Amino acid sequence: MAPQQTGSRKRKAPAVEAGAGSSSSHGAAADGEGPLLPKKQKRPATRRSLVRYLKGREVGARGRAGLLGFEGELRGYTVRRLPELLTERQLALGTLNKVFASQWLNAKQVVCGTKCNTLFVVDVQSGHITRIPLLRDRVAGVGRAQPGCGIHAIELNPSKTLLATGGENPNSLAIYQLPTLDPVCLGDRHGHKDWIFAIAWMSDTVAVSGSRDGTVALWRLDPDMFHGSIAWHNDVGLPVYTHIRPRDMEAIPRASTNPSNRKVRALAFSGKNQELGAVSLDGYFHLWKARSTLSRLLSLRLPYCRENVCLTYCNELSLYAVGSQSHVSFLDPRQRQQNIRPMCSREGGTGVRSLSFYQHIITVGTGHGSLLFYDIRAQKFLEERALASPDSSPGCAGRKLKLTCGRGWLNQDDLWVNYFGGIGEFPNALYTHCYNWPEMKLFVAGGPLPSGLHGNYAGLWS
Repeated sequence: MAPQQTGSRKRKAPAVEAGAGSSSSHGAAADGEGPLLPKKQKRPATRRSLVRYLKGREVGARGRAGLLGFEGELRGYTVRRLPELLTERQLALGTLNKVFASQWLNAKQVVCGTKCNTLFVVDVQSGHITRIPLLRDRVAGVGRAQPGCGIHAIELNPSKTLLATGGENPNSLAIYQLPTLDPVCLGDRHGHKDWIFAIAWMSDTVAVSGSRDGTVALWRLDPDMFHGSIAWHNDVGLPVYTHIRPRDMEAIPRASTNPSNRKVRALAFSGKNQELGAVSLDGYFHLWKARSTLSRLLSLRLPYCRENVCLTYCNELSLYAVGSQSHVSFLDPRQRQQNIRPMCSREGGTGVRSLSFYQHIITVGTGHGSLLFYDIRAQKFLEERALASPDSSPGCAGRKLKLTCGRGWLNQDDLWVNYFGGIGEFPNALYTHCYNWPEMKLFVAGGPLPSGLHGNYAGLWS
């Protein structure tokens, strides 16, 4: 599937993209169309750490609880120390345009979606790329969005048996079965009238999508869809899938300050409270009770209202984090007064483009090609560590830890020449990143921030 051309040649001020996580560089990645191989079953890894052995012997009399407590401390230590140990290996994506969304499928495969409406799986070990066919609406051309949107969201259900993303029409919700990536169903008609920007799973069979049309839609899947009760291929070998409609649709309330900009930009689900958080581009955070239908609980004006484009939730601290043009704001809907001050990214106003929580550390992907790490308990950034002398112990250098991503690929077209003066290096916005904690790996991807520029970046940090 050839990428769409999105570069504009009109002399118009370039806009900022509203996209959605020792170095070495591979050669051009293969662009195969072969089927995905299911993940091989592996034997559980034997833990041979001397530290684990001694600690296990020490707490043996106290039982398993002591060991679990130690493992929790060990994980916490790893989370704080891991970022400074990561090194980058860039992955070549050819001429694909801007990776907006990504998720790990297994220890070596990541599924990605791009602005040029390409869904693909990249093998982070070999660099091989496999494109996944997009699902088409029942009635072609009805309610199709204009070109240039792409796939902004990819989410796996809790059991990692289903994948939700956009369809060939960016207004539609597509569901695939894992690990085969066979098509299951498509929510097209009676759904959204504009681009889907965000998706969140509430359970293994219930998903919610948020759209630029200012609505959130709840979709419930019949288990028979993915238990073999429907045919997966027709007589000519094309995939067959069912078409579904939303069980509930709710509109974002109009704000008096900016009533025309209710676009839903990001979603995050709290399994603990069974609540759904949503961020709209008019500068509001909305909270919905998620049952068989959606019931809005509250709407809060955000402290920073420009370019609120990403949202994540921390289960341990019961906090939502919202990324804006220059800050990350922390929200506890149950507390009227916010006790945690906003975090300033200090990256030249290029914006926070991707967020993720793990324990109490939040990872921030910026519009300036860098990754930052913030300890929400200490309310400060992780700092670089330095050795004052060969005989001294490691200490903080006082400088904020920042991982700077590589150059990626940029299409040097007329727009690049005319409006950016042929700048040789252009930082990539990091629209998406995702961790594989068992393997201690971080996948990061994106592309140039101005919407008219065509390019991509992908890297494996390990």
